[in-house]
Amino acid sequence: MSTTPSSPPTPRAAPASPQPDAHVTSRLSTLDRFLPVWIGAAMLVGLALGRVVPGLGGALSAVEVDGVSLPIALGLLVMMYPVLAKVRYDRLDTVTGDRRLLGASLVLNWLVGPALMFALAWLLLPDLPEYRTGLIVVGLARCIAMVIIWNDLACGDREAAAVLVALNSVFQVVAFAGLGWFYLSVLPGWLGLPQQDLDVSPWAIAGSVLVFLGVPLLAGYLSRRIGEKRWGRAAYERSFLPRIGPWALYGLLFTIVVLFALQGERITGNPFDVARIALPLLGYFALMWGGGNLLGRALGLTYERTTTLAFTAAGNNFELAIAVAIATFGVTSGQALAGVVGPLIEVPVLVGLVYVSLALRKRFPHG
Repeated sequence: MSTTPSSPPTPRAAPASPQPDAHVTSRLSTLDRFLPVWIGAAMLVGLALGRVVPGLGGALSAVEVDGVSLPIALGLLVMMYPVLAKVRYDRLDTVTGDRRLLGASLVLNWLVGPALMFALAWLLLPDLPEYRTGLIVVGLARCIAMVIIWNDLACGDREAAAVLVALNSVFQVVAFAGLGWFYLSVLPGWLGLPQQDLDVSPWAIAGSVLVFLGVPLLAGYLSRRIGEKRWGRAAYERSFLPRIGPWALYGLLFTIVVLFALQGERITGNPFDVARIALPLLGYFALMWGGGNLLGRALGLTYERTTTLAFTAAGNNFELAIAVAIATFGVTSGQALAGVVGPLIEVPVLVGLVYVSLALRKRFPHG
């Protein structure tokens, strides 16, 4: 079949691909370049709305999808679809054959990450058992959503991100409940520390993965397949992708506004507690991202795959962590507050690390 476009969308100039030695941040669009400003504004707007609009939180959470507020669910789906529509699915085999990358990701996400959060939570919150437990739950929930955005903004490998996120999803379904039992009940018992229980169904986690990864992944795959068949790859990437691309950030900003509107009163009403919870989170994000970069360089990975490894290791699935904490310990629990503080710290920190990654780009080999 000919790949000549039969009736493509109106062509639109795509941004030039940055060269490895170019100053990448200068090539970002206005929307991308001022992303920290937009995200900071979205967080403030959400916090303000949660404080000044009576009953807003109840209205936003009145309808839920797999335990997550419907507006947040919609924001996540809108956020993830454009990035997954950019993935070249016919190149995934180049990722699945990279055993160094897959092995490093599994080690960082499922051995190092939970253990590091456990250690930081006990070290920095020894007198706050509820917050400590909440952070351990956060450490177990590996990211399957926002990490796709951070990776794309940092010019990471989209195909690698899709594979690693899918791998995290499978392990999340299989291992989350067992690791929760180990880190909250078994390991503290071995160390002579107070124990907790975590009652969470693997089927509930599977449902979350199916909705928040499966739906946008299927939509992105079908868009790529149908678009290339109708217009050809060049026209699809030159015309269609630039039109839907900004919606990833619109979805991200909308999600942040809604998330912080839902939890604004809880966050602003406990400023000292938020500061205590923030300390282990800051250490966790810095160490996981830095460790991912160092491991990628040691393994000889390209910049693109090292960046993907680092961000998939540093990000967490706060939607899942919050849902589990609320279901197990209650909506007003300290465990739930710890989950809520997670994105308050993760969003600005990982946005900052996007810019650090771009600044370091020329020091890495490229694929």
